[in-house]
Amino acid sequence: MGGKQTKGQEPGGASPQHSWKRTPTKERGDILASFMLKDRLTRGGTPPPPYQRRIGMIQEMMLMAKQGKQDEATEMLKTLRQDLGMESTSLDDVLYRYASFRNLVDPITHDLIISLARYVHCPKPEGDSLGAMEKVCRQLTYHLSPHSQWRRQGLLKRKPQACLKVVLSAPPSSGALDLSGIPLTARDMERLCSHLQHHASTLVSMELGFTELTDEAFLLLLPTLAALPRLETLALNGNRLTRAILKELTDALKDPGSFPSVTWIDLGNNVDIFSLPQSFLVSLRKRCPKQGNLPTILEFGESQASDPPERLKGLGPGPGVRD
Repeated sequence: MGGKQTKGQEPGGASPQHSWKRTPTKERGDILASFMLKDRLTRGGTPPPPYQRRIGMIQEMMLMAKQGKQDEATEMLKTLRQDLGMESTSLDDVLYRYASFRNLVDPITHDLIISLARYVHCPKPEGDSLGAMEKVCRQLTYHLSPHSQWRRQGLLKRKPQACLKVVLSAPPSSGALDLSGIPLTARDMERLCSHLQHHASTLVSMELGFTELTDEAFLLLLPTLAALPRLETLALNGNRLTRAILKELTDALKDPGSFPSVTWIDLGNNVDIFSLPQSFLVSLRKRCPKQGNLPTILEFGESQASDPPERLKGLGPGPGVRD
């Protein structure tokens, strides 16, 4: 990727479109502290789902960039990277060590973060680099957000709890059960398990993304999911799941009788699940030996009508993630 890039630009080299301003360190800290306090106070003391916090960080960072505040934008990017599991604060690690991301749950997010790091740390004097950064922020926001059909101005237009009763009152359409966007609690698991067992022979794919799913609720559901004979894809993205469930899920995948047909599990955009155990990946590979990669990124052509993320189409395969 060429020689090392230096952080920032000399004051005389900045263009009018991307003119950074330096702000005292104390003021930068106050801004970050205010942001994290606002995050903690959301919804009466209950923190929002991780994806909402991350989208908020992206929006704050873009606002800082538009105001020419490089230091604040840099700090916000560092906080976002840490929240997404990119623990290193070294720009070199972000820009030049992509090979270490091979087992990531969500390599698309990391690729976009790398692009943001270039724009924030190394603004170019020529061209509209601020516009290019804004485009990457839109792509990242879209990728971390619920599907556009239940989004309104970048925020979740939540489906009411009553939708669960409606969805579970009919057989899965074409073998697909889509509960995405419907809040699910541990109390809903008994009803959901009963529905899955009743339609076990026909269920091929299941969408549980952005359902507020917790470890407790998922572990109640896991035995039923593992017993579905034809289930191929399972989306668990955008929830409140933690790395604590990885052991239970990996142990289930080690058993050839569990998840016999599964080829893809999306665990991206949860609390702290950033990489997958090798045994998890190997177990999935055994279920789809004809595929040349471990396991593939599924692409369904989802994009914003006004700004399709063209750069995502060229990404190579990665573990258990969908755009």
